[in-house]
Amino acid sequence: MAYSDKVLDHYENPRNVGAFEKGDTSVGTGMVGAPACGDVMKLQIKVNESGIIEDARFKTYGCGSAIASSSLVTEWVKGKSLDEALSIRNTQIAEELALPPVKIHCSILAEDAIKAAVEDYKNKHAVASAKDDAAAVATAG
Repeated sequence: MAYSDKVLDHYENPRNVGAFEKGDTSVGTGMVGAPACGDVMKLQIKVNESGIIEDARFKTYGCGSAIASSSLVTEWVKGKSLDEALSIRNTQIAEELALPPVKIHCSILAEDAIKAAVEDYKNKHAVASAKDDAAAVATAG
């Protein structure tokens, strides 16, 4: 199977590989996997106070298409709101990378990783917001 030039570029020169510091409350982490092929994708988004994704990192164990899909979405989510990031579809990823049908699952993993990272970020901030509300009630009472 021949990979497209974009897949090869992202595979050979992956963008935004790595992880953010543990405990950073501005980071949402999504970890997804495909048992059928063994690919595992970890995507992290760093969100600023305005709700804009200012940075992204990934670590992926998988084939060239999985690595390329991860690398591409880290570029695509930067500068987007959480809702804008959630609008990225696997079909867009697959089209951009010219993935063959047998590798479409890699683009699905990338879409799922975005959703999981956004959900993790929102959950962290819902808990933080609830704690702030409880503290405000306690001091007001």
